[in-house]
This record gives sequence, C-alpha cells and structure tokens, in this order.
Amino acid sequence: QVDVVESGGGLGQPGGSLQLSCEVSGVIFTVNYMRYYRQAPGKERELVAMLTSGNSIEYHDSVKGRFTISRDNAKRTMYLQMNDLKPEDTAVYYCNIGGYIDFRGSRFDSWGQGTQVTVSS
Repeated sequence: QVDVVESGGGLGQPGGSLQLSCEVSGVIFTVNYMRYYRQAPGKERELVAMLTSGNSIEYHDSVKGRFTISRDNAKRTMYLQMNDLKPEDTAVYYCNIGGYIDFRGSRFDSWGQGTQVTVSS
C-alpha cells in the first residue's frame, strides 16, 4: 500500500507565498507521475501542476510563472511552491502520485487527504 500525506497550506496574503509538501510512504518500484490538483468551492477539480518520470513538467495556464513543482527523491517528497498568490488560488489542494509497486506491473494511484489554501488580505 502506498500512502500519501500532505502538509503545508493555510492562509496566505495576495502576493505572498506558500509551500505544499506531499510525502510518500510504502513500497514503490517506479513513479510515473506526480500531480497537484485543486478544487475551489462550486468548481470542478483542476490539474494545477504535473511532473512525470521523464522530468516533463506542465502547469495550468493560471499558475505558470508563479507555481513550481519539484521532488526530492531522498525524502520521498513532492513540493508545490506557490508564489505571487492570488485570491483565485483559494482552493483545497490535492497531491496525486502514481506508478508501479513491482516489476510485474502492479499499479498504484494514491491521493493525499487535501489541504486548504486560502488567499486573503
């Protein structure tokens, strides 16, 4: 079983910064993707940032130039650095990590519990 625990978030001011962390535990053979989603009240969940095993990175247009997704393999942790925060960044943020737990191709797709980010002055 692969578990994912999120931390970070909270209250940020417009123009300020926050960092989210997502720590993975359990037996993992390979990680294929690491993603952050967010869901604002009354809106659908949207993909904010994605990092693939080939180190390809993609961002939602609304966060390009402001958010940075990264990973620390030694700490088994993924990060989302959020700079120049805007009120429209307010949402519950979820990390999502997927890959294989063994060489036989057994997949995993694990989600964090979600963390609230509120941007307000």
